[in-house]
Amino acid sequence: MNQVRLKEAEERFFMRYPGGFANQEILQIVKKHKVEKMKKLAQDCFSPEQFASAEKIVESMQKVISQSSLISIFEKPKFRDVVKSINANEKEHLAHGLKEFLHGDQAFGFRLITGLLQEYKLAKWPLVTVCSVYYHPDKEIFIKPTTTKGIIAHFELTGLTYHPTPTFEFYQAYREQIMQMKQAVDASLQVDNAAFCGFLMMAMDKPL
Repeated sequence: MNQVRLKEAEERFFMRYPGGFANQEILQIVKKHKVEKMKKLAQDCFSPEQFASAEKIVESMQKVISQSSLISIFEKPKFRDVVKSINANEKEHLAHGLKEFLHGDQAFGFRLITGLLQEYKLAKWPLVTVCSVYYHPDKEIFIKPTTTKGIIAHFELTGLTYHPTPTFEFYQAYREQIMQMKQAVDASLQVDNAAFCGFLMMAMDKPL
């Protein structure tokens, strides 16, 4: 990473938003995105005991995606239509993928989710990563294409080549570098990962 640019971003952020994430303007953005509500929803819906019913898990995925401000208005109805059209075996496949991604073999789970969504031409980074970032906000990352490409380019992250088709290899490598960046800034900015990536973009005067 380019540590000079990261330090400059930190300084610009504090100049623009005194108090950082405690700044009233930032708190209003958090409120707009219903962050705490969405975290609670995901953590209630995707705790290990909930995975006894694949049907219920897929319904919960649809609920989280439909209510998330992180997902575009174009992707929400497409995901809803896929959920309506897939059969029971496919729902088991999707639910098992999420269970593994959250609670087991992450790489296997990620590939199960992506593989099924690819069949419906809906393997999009936001859809694959949104449930996990609400469930494990301090461990997982949300990948929004424009934000991710901007962070990689501006902060000169090495060994990363963004591709629109989700892969666990990219997810893992990008997540590792985001966590390294997070450890290199002021402790007050070491918040959950979605907010941290938001800070990176806001500090560059780009939209969240």
